[in-house]
Amino acid sequence: MLIRLATPADIPAIMQMIAKVVPLMRAAGNFQWGDDYPNPTVFGKDIELSQLWVADVNGAIAGVTAITTDQDPEYTDAGWDITEEAIVTHRIAVNPDFQGMGIAKALMQQAETVAVQRGIRILRVDTNSENKVTQSLFPKLGYTYSGEIGLAKRPGLRFFCYEKRI
Repeated sequence: MLIRLATPADIPAIMQMIAKVVPLMRAAGNFQWGDDYPNPTVFGKDIELSQLWVADVNGAIAGVTAITTDQDPEYTDAGWDITEEAIVTHRIAVNPDFQGMGIAKALMQQAETVAVQRGIRILRVDTNSENKVTQSLFPKLGYTYSGEIGLAKRPGLRFFCYEKRI
């Protein structure tokens, strides 16, 4: 497995992966993503900003995540000081064909690598309250639950926030 920055040429494969992931999320009661988000424009902007990473397994896109410093204003509801610079993981997804291979863990470890390279000591992530997989994963990686929030951009949904200090 190779964790690398995504390129514009990866977007079709990323979108094919998202098309597999969204129905599984919905079936599990997680309506965080839909037909409108995430989309090629969002991923394209991530690529332009050199913040979209993919897990490449023998040339296939096995996972994706944006590793950013973008903090939603609502993060303050979790008790976070969003004026503190933090690496924030967004839009993490694993291709169902590659589940169980440690893809999400590898992508989250890349966020930590980016943080160390940039001298940033705080890692943050949020996940839908219905996403039991990530709620199990984040504590295993050393993240601590910080609180529950709502996001204006995803009305009606609740999100759990996790933080790790390094």
